[in-house]
Amino acid sequence: MKPSERRKARRLAVQAIYSWQLSQNNVADVEHEFLTEQKTDGVDIAYFRELLAGVASKTSQIDERLKPHLDRDFEDVSPVEKAIVRLATYELTFRTDVPYKVAINEGIELAKAFGADDSHKFVNGLLDKLVKQK
Repeated sequence: MKPSERRKARRLAVQAIYSWQLSQNNVADVEHEFLTEQKTDGVDIAYFRELLAGVASKTSQIDERLKPHLDRDFEDVSPVEKAIVRLATYELTFRTDVPYKVAINEGIELAKAFGADDSHKFVNGLLDKLVKQK
């Protein structure tokens, strides 16, 4: 597996997590929709599935790890930023094979791609605090 396949899996997963957060549809339906309607060439499908299912099943644990490090109410975090930090926190917490620098860097890159202008700064600062606490 190439690193680029995981990067593509993260990009697709963050979009699916965002969709799941807003629609509140069954995560299996969201997964099916993304795998049938999105371009998946070069995507590590197994990793995409794990990220989406993992974030969905462990959202409360992930959010509890994030909340003490926020400078605002969790409800005030944009849905895009929530999806990104949830994905990165899942990797930092439950995927010990992923180096923390990779998880943080990927989160920053996702924020640059999908977030508002300064989202990457917010994501970087939050994940940095999370890693230092660990």
